[in-house]
Amino acid sequence: MDLSQTLEPNSQQVNADDLTAAPRTVSITDVTKGTAEQPVFIHLAEFPGRTYRPGKSMRRVLVQIWGAEASNYIGRKLRIYNDQTVRFGKDITGGIRISHASHIDGPVTVNLTVTRGKRAPFKVEPLPDAAPVDPSMVDAALTAITNAATITDLDRIATYAQQIGIHGEVAEAIEQKRAQLNS
Repeated sequence: MDLSQTLEPNSQQVNADDLTAAPRTVSITDVTKGTAEQPVFIHLAEFPGRTYRPGKSMRRVLVQIWGAEASNYIGRKLRIYNDQTVRFGKDITGGIRISHASHIDGPVTVNLTVTRGKRAPFKVEPLPDAAPVDPSMVDAALTAITNAATITDLDRIATYAQQIGIHGEVAEAIEQKRAQLNS
């Protein structure tokens, strides 16, 4: 039994605690306008029904690596991780950082504000290309999703699919099955 699955908070957003076990490579499915406090909601295939809401520093990184037009981000990938040294004001709160990104040719360094008046370089590495997924694995995942009887079963399938790099139509099928099981 993988205990990391029991640690997920009940939330509408991806939290640093979601990344306690390990960094995650995520696929962007949409970017929408958020709230005044969290102006950007990045929808991820790996977290159906929840959004990554990057802080100002990570939004600066995204603009530096991919440009300001958010619609260009769809279909791209990030590796995100829990950086326990992130500060909010004087408090060390932890937060989500980006370590790697697709669609960049080489490392990109961005100078980010660390404290008032102090900046430090932050580096994002290119995300290695993933190996192609065997179509039979996708078919097996879709069959397992159809046969899932509980949310727990579905969560196990989603975790497995994410670990072996299956996204796209499998993530959509998981989201649809989750809605069906919740109704």
